[in-house]
Amino acid sequence: MKKDQINIAIVGLGFGAEFIPIYQKHPNANMYAICQRNEDKLNEIGDAFGIHNRYTDYDELLKDPNVDAVHINTPIQAHAEQSLKALRAGKHVACTVPMATTVEECRQIVEAVKETGLTYMMMETVIYSREFLFVKEMYENGELGKIQFLRASHQQEMAGWPGYWEGLPPMHYATHCVGPVLALPKAEAEYVSCLGSGRIDEDLIPKYGSPFAIETCHIKFRNSDLAAEVTRSLFNTARQYRESFDVYGSKKSFEWTLVEHEDNVVHTGEEPSKVKTPDYAHLLPTEIQSFTTAGVYDGEGNQHLSFIQGSGHGGSHPHLVHEFVSALVAGREPFPNAVQSANITCVGILAHESAMQGGKIMYLPEFTLSQVSEPVTA
Repeated sequence: MKKDQINIAIVGLGFGAEFIPIYQKHPNANMYAICQRNEDKLNEIGDAFGIHNRYTDYDELLKDPNVDAVHINTPIQAHAEQSLKALRAGKHVACTVPMATTVEECRQIVEAVKETGLTYMMMETVIYSREFLFVKEMYENGELGKIQFLRASHQQEMAGWPGYWEGLPPMHYATHCVGPVLALPKAEAEYVSCLGSGRIDEDLIPKYGSPFAIETCHIKFRNSDLAAEVTRSLFNTARQYRESFDVYGSKKSFEWTLVEHEDNVVHTGEEPSKVKTPDYAHLLPTEIQSFTTAGVYDGEGNQHLSFIQGSGHGGSHPHLVHEFVSALVAGREPFPNAVQSANITCVGILAHESAMQGGKIMYLPEFTLSQVSEPVTA
């Protein structure tokens, strides 16, 4: 794109409102428009943040020639359709996770990006969290040595959330645990095998036909000797909220705390030590550094439930905004781009298919793989 100011439109003002003040203060963004079907909610948020351009109709928003990019924060079933509409309308896309709910939808988005030359970024929080940035720094400095194995989990009780969550296959919302294990070694998933375990309440099963309380997936990395394991649960499993990842290296290993707000652990050889994960606001423009430790949901300072449960998503929101905006300004690919987002998302989709078939190995489709075939040197 290569322009200094990017006109951003945010679509969906529940979780999406968290990002409004960040775009407003980013030096290369103009928080241009907001879109919400509920007009009262739209005006409440618009008034609170002083945003003049307001839309209740997404299609009308896309007709606005001043909109450069949309940031989609709507229910997951709408992500693919709205992303495709935006790309075909000439808009760049940032979309909250997951990219889509089917492999075919992921393929269509990847193809649309190729056809239009526009930018797509899946806004995966964990790979911009302070915990991930801490481990990434250790890895790039050589402190971990060779990565030998990665493990991640995302366990969250979704009772009381909007109805479309009820009975959702656990792996259909797996990007928070798949993302970090692929992003750290800059790897791609080649194939997966997943097992389902336990059973959710009978009245939750019919909506998606998924009976499992927990799904656990093994991921084989492409052109690498590495594998990873990810675990996901949504209902009927007693566990404090946890988005976590562990990394086992030849020199040092990192293990996420078992209890929220306690210190993580670094093992040096066989010696464990608790570590306080530093903040990484210094990687951001000065104007948005404060948002790694604070969030704003609406004019009264309320915060969205996912932000509260996720303990602020590891300070990731300003990093996500900066990655998207700076990529557009520089005319480069963001991370994760469309292909990388498809690889991460399709791991979960295919993992559930594998679980429904007793652990059958499922290969990632070619459109989710880059053209680079060099081995990963983890």
